[in-house]
Amino acid sequence: MRNRLLISAAVMTAVSGVCSPAAFAATPAGNQDTAFVQAAHQSNLAEIAAGQDAQKHALTSCVKEVGTKLVTDHQKLDADLKALADKSNLTLPTAPTAEQQQKLKAVQEKAGTAGYDAAWLSDQEAGHTKTLELIDQQIRAGTDDAVTSAAEKARPVVAMHLEMVRGGTCHVM
Repeated sequence: MRNRLLISAAVMTAVSGVCSPAAFAATPAGNQDTAFVQAAHQSNLAEIAAGQDAQKHALTSCVKEVGTKLVTDHQKLDADLKALADKSNLTLPTAPTAEQQQKLKAVQEKAGTAGYDAAWLSDQEAGHTKTLELIDQQIRAGTDDAVTSAAEKARPVVAMHLEMVRGGTCHVM
C-alpha cells in the first residue's frame, strides 16, 4: 500500500512539476518525502547540467572550478537519492523542470560574453537558495527517516555551494 501511495504521489509530482518551496508547503502529509525526492533529483539534474555548461562556457577559471565541483557533488547526492527511490519503487523524472531548463538556456545565451559568468553565478545563487529551502522543509516536515537523513546529509554540501556563488562573486572552496 505504501509503495502505491509513493508511486501515486510521484506521478502527481511529476505531472504537476512540483519544485518550489511554496509547493512543498501545500503538499499533504505523507507526500512530503516523495515530493522532496522528486524535486531534489530534478535540482541535482539542473545543477549537473549547469556545472557542465560552466566547464565549457565560463570565461573565468573560478566559475569553471565551481562548475566542476557542482557536477561532482550533485552526482554523488543524486546517487543517494536514486538509491532511496529504488528502495521505494519510485520513478524519478528524467530531466530538470521546465523552469530550470529555461533558466539554463537563458544563461547559455550569454556564452562567450563577459555576462555569462555573472548570469551563471546569479542563477546558481538563486537555485541553491531554493534547494536549501526545500531541504529545510524536508528536515522540518519529513516523515521518512531515510529521506530526511539524505536531506540532512545534503544540507552542508548545498550550503557550501551557495557560499561559493553568493552575491554573484565566485569563491572556490
